[in-house]
Amino acid sequence: MKNHLKRIASPKTWFVDRKINTFIVRPNPGAHSLDNGLPLGVLLRDDLELASTMGEIKKMLNNKEILVDGIRRKDHSFMVGLFDVLSLPELKKYYRMVLDRKGRLTLREISAQESTLKLAKVMGKTMMKGSKVQFNLHDGRNILSGGKANVGDTFVLTLPKASVKKILPLKNGAKIFLTKGKHAGDLGVLKAVRGNEATYSAAGADVETAKAYLFVVGEKDMEIKLD
Repeated sequence: MKNHLKRIASPKTWFVDRKINTFIVRPNPGAHSLDNGLPLGVLLRDDLELASTMGEIKKMLNNKEILVDGIRRKDHSFMVGLFDVLSLPELKKYYRMVLDRKGRLTLREISAQESTLKLAKVMGKTMMKGSKVQFNLHDGRNILSGGKANVGDTFVLTLPKASVKKILPLKNGAKIFLTKGKHAGDLGVLKAVRGNEATYSAAGADVETAKAYLFVVGEKDMEIKLD
């Protein structure tokens, strides 16, 4: 695999200036796909503007406590993906990776209290020994849980232990967030699911989309800040 990436060829979901330099940091392979996350070093340098060069960012990561989902990270190529929480305890700043209304990845500042919560979508289920169920989540985690959940539901996790606090079912009336497609970054209320298709209500209008693009973010109220 190549260890470099041209800015002009970076995914459309990356909110970066594509003309100031030729190359940009290629994130290490991880739980998120290339178009679903950004390198930690790029976020700290270009988005949060904590330094002007990647060399300074590398020193910062080695000398200061910078957390992703409550775990310290020192690799500037580490990928921060959708709904991951980036914490800078020394600055008392906390951010969550979300999509803006144009479907681009961006950091949204959140409170210290909210930084202990993370949403993770159930992408699959695996039966284990002893009739235990392992849930495979969108961020690469695998969790053994006694709770009943289906593919498409969302776990509300407490960080850094990633224990399941609550399960948000994919059902009519749920608050949903669109993660892909032309409506990526949109918020709405789920009205119906028909096979692989779904309909949700947003701004007084009904919108059709793919069921796979739905991410449940709340029942009556949203569990995290998104708007």
